[in-house]
Amino acid sequence: MATIPTTASGIAAAIASKQITAREVIDSYLAQITARETDIHAFNLVTADAARAHADAIDADIAAGRPIGPLAGVPIAIKDNLCTHGVETTCSSKILEGWKPPYDATVVSRLRDAGAIMVGKTNLDEFAMGSSTENSAFGPTRNPLDTSRVPGGSSGGSAAAVAAGFAPVSLGSDTGGSIRQPAAMCGVVGVKPTYGLVSRYGLCAYASSLDQVGPFATTVADAALITEAIAGHDAMDSTSIPQPAPALVASVSQGVAGMRIGRVTDLPAGAEPEVIARLNEAFAALEAAGATIVDITLPSLSYALTAYYLIAPAEASSNLARYDGVRYGLRVNAVDTNSMYGATRAAGFGDEVKRRIMLGTYALSAGYYDAYYGKALKVRRLIAEDFERAYAQVDVILTPTSPVVAFPFGDKVDDPMAMYLCDIYTIPTNLAGHPAMSVPFGTGAHGMPVGIQVLAPALGEAPMFRVGGALENAAGGAK
Repeated sequence: MATIPTTASGIAAAIASKQITAREVIDSYLAQITARETDIHAFNLVTADAARAHADAIDADIAAGRPIGPLAGVPIAIKDNLCTHGVETTCSSKILEGWKPPYDATVVSRLRDAGAIMVGKTNLDEFAMGSSTENSAFGPTRNPLDTSRVPGGSSGGSAAAVAAGFAPVSLGSDTGGSIRQPAAMCGVVGVKPTYGLVSRYGLCAYASSLDQVGPFATTVADAALITEAIAGHDAMDSTSIPQPAPALVASVSQGVAGMRIGRVTDLPAGAEPEVIARLNEAFAALEAAGATIVDITLPSLSYALTAYYLIAPAEASSNLARYDGVRYGLRVNAVDTNSMYGATRAAGFGDEVKRRIMLGTYALSAGYYDAYYGKALKVRRLIAEDFERAYAQVDVILTPTSPVVAFPFGDKVDDPMAMYLCDIYTIPTNLAGHPAMSVPFGTGAHGMPVGIQVLAPALGEAPMFRVGGALENAAGGAK
């Protein structure tokens, strides 16, 4: 059998040129899943039979000379909070166990139309609420680089699937860092696009003003390729930006000569020394590549975590009210309707989801709305204004993605605040609605990967990918 390329672009090109077949590719990746999935648990469901059938259909189209999509034959793993028609979508929660949506999420449809082949639905922290994928109702996902450690979260299954070689690319969702943080901890590339650039239709909502769908990949170019494929206006999403998908792949190789890179001098403390060392090396590498480093301040950044953990739970309190045992998912029978609601939710939701629903309901209650939720929204505006002032001086900003490398299982489970602090550098971008990405850049404590985060202004994906490409080129020299 021909050698299978390791990148999505390489696979698509090899299949289109008939160097390999789509079936050979799928069989190769399914074999890798069979070999390691028991140890990793990246998936809630592996769709092996459907993947093989899809691959055979692509090979038949090629043999018959029919047109194929630009991603024809590329295996992709899909986070299990994205709706897939007729395929179980659980959000890693018992309350949705067994539910099969009657439609596809827009991003799933676009990837299928482009010829990508879904190999499975990936594990996550229940309803995307968590930073370690320890909150899944179906058991944790393990970091493929060290199975005693977490893969990050909430999209830990999607990050682990790419890191383990189960798929060259995957999709996750990012509400406060849930793509970028696990990407950093698993040593892969993760992208959160501008809010509204990628449709949220068919994404099971956690916090609607913060959620965004984006890709994981082994290379920056592949991340750009998948972002192009899923971006663009969608009439089914009222928050979708009314413009076509941007061209991003070409940006990756353009270099950073003449670019202004922001260095935050008042960055919230708490990062491990090795993480800060990698960040400083990243600045040096970009400066050597022709960029100018500009010191900036973002004074409201230290309040972002507090504001987020009022806004996101408040929106979750509203969004998760739909899981009531009436329309879909779990139902626990009881003597009357209200008792059924309570019993269903008590049995169906895990502890972290309950914690956030209660926090959000409290923040929205009549006596506390202005004191908590209202003030959090004001802080959100201050953060956006700080970013606006910063981007008047720089093209992108560099920070660590996570303050720590992947930590051992159970290390932070009993201390929610310690867990929440893992997202201290990623949350501000979600509050502002801006794009950001994590690029692997060397290692930190225990030899685990460190991610460098590239932040850009709204619709600034092109310069963001330029810097991401330069960091990737320089990463071979990072320690």
